[in-house]
Amino acid sequence: MNQEQRQLFRPRLGKRRLLDQTARLLFAFAVVCAIGVLVWMIFDIVRVGAQWISIDFFTNFPSRFPAQAGIRSALFGSAWLIIMTVLIAVPIGVGAAVYFEEFAKRSRWHSMVEINIANLAGVPAILYGLLGLTVFVRFLHFDRSLLAGAATMALLILPPIILTAREALKAVPQSIRHAALAVGATHWQAVRAHVLPAAIPGIATGLILSVARALGEAAPMILLGALAFVAFVPTSPFDNFTILPVQIFNWASRPQAEFQELAAAGILVLLALLISTNAIAVYWRWRMERKIRW
Repeated sequence: MNQEQRQLFRPRLGKRRLLDQTARLLFAFAVVCAIGVLVWMIFDIVRVGAQWISIDFFTNFPSRFPAQAGIRSALFGSAWLIIMTVLIAVPIGVGAAVYFEEFAKRSRWHSMVEINIANLAGVPAILYGLLGLTVFVRFLHFDRSLLAGAATMALLILPPIILTAREALKAVPQSIRHAALAVGATHWQAVRAHVLPAAIPGIATGLILSVARALGEAAPMILLGALAFVAFVPTSPFDNFTILPVQIFNWASRPQAEFQELAAAGILVLLALLISTNAIAVYWRWRMERKIRW
């Protein structure tokens, strides 16, 4: 670069540095604002709802009287729903990821399915509720039961489970596959005994994060008819049910100040469950990565 070119470049370099500093300040300000709003919201929820957290709050059923209201049926309903959702979604999701990543031949059909799976991961949850209402409630006659809710939630979390499982399988070095095949293992034996165990940390992380999303979704369950007032604990997959987000929505929609405070207490419980599931995901991934050395 000669002297004339340097002279021409210096003014542009100054403008670029100014733009860089301005962009950094704007992005930092946006982050501070977002964190500030989040902290303020959490502080307000804790201030309003913490006074209602007690043993009775966890053991009582919903009630018209705020002092006697609790989340027992919602907690058990959420537990039933998540367990059934995992039992449906995990075998299908992980199996689909293994097939597409390890066995499927590249073709137009394969590419079309990949694109559709990626698009389905961004579909609003309310649309899955409409699909579940049409297919599981009305067509298959599951009625407004836990089974219909779990099947709908399984559809909701299947795309992210497939995508994260495929990424985890891609991250496994090809040398592991080649080594297994070199000693006489079949393709399936190599995948089952070597590739899948090495991919478990990524698969488990994606699974738990997907379950955390399902735990906090209310829109599909409201469409499916999850009841806002359930004074019993579900005992079978065909029972009616409610879940924590629906119970919170019910309390928040009432005009009485006490029910608004109960909704804040329910949000605290739901936040604790979501944070716990994410912490489990981080810890599990860390433990599994320590065991697996490539």
